[in-house]
Amino acid sequence: MLQTMRGAIFDLDGVIVDTAKYHYLAWAKLADELGFAFTEEHNERLKGVSRMRSLDILLEVGGQDFSEEDKLVMADKKNKLYVEYISTLNESELLPGVKDYLIGLRARGVGIALGSASKNAMFILDKLNIAELFDSIVDGNKVSRAKPDPEVFLIACAELALQPVDCVVFEDAEAGVQAAKAAGMQVVGIGRPEILKDADLVVAGLHVLEGLDRLN
Repeated sequence: MLQTMRGAIFDLDGVIVDTAKYHYLAWAKLADELGFAFTEEHNERLKGVSRMRSLDILLEVGGQDFSEEDKLVMADKKNKLYVEYISTLNESELLPGVKDYLIGLRARGVGIALGSASKNAMFILDKLNIAELFDSIVDGNKVSRAKPDPEVFLIACAELALQPVDCVVFEDAEAGVQAAKAAGMQVVGIGRPEILKDADLVVAGLHVLEGLDRLN
């Protein structure tokens, strides 16, 4: 699978960098201002989910309801808090093995794409100093349907000028694994096997794959 792939499509949060903690801090602050607590356990429900759906889940937790107009204002406020938190990101926050693995793929001629729900993906990749390693960046500004819908991965595949069968997706969320499978792609799960049980291979991180490539 990994030795024959022609395209590699990566999720962002939890695969390239761990910005989940900053998302959580921003959502928790918003919830606090609305008068209820939003815990890390609640936050697990937001993994791999779009911003507006995440807000709906947060409001469900707080038992609150607002107009669509108010929710757009809240989502924008949360994003501004998040961008403020991640403004200090730098290359040191790349997850282990990420840059070496991407460089290795480029040396093999594998097309590299990002497939993320984040609307801040380009900002984050620039902060991490790895944007130039991607041939295609498909983020929340390019898609209208959130994972587990396969749209984000199908667009990335098309931008790499490849077929789904030629691509492998690297994902840390169950919804992302489902999206990749729905797109007709194989999946490497990054994280815990019990959560990513439908992935074709599960590893702790890209550093594991980078190490395996050196052995092959």
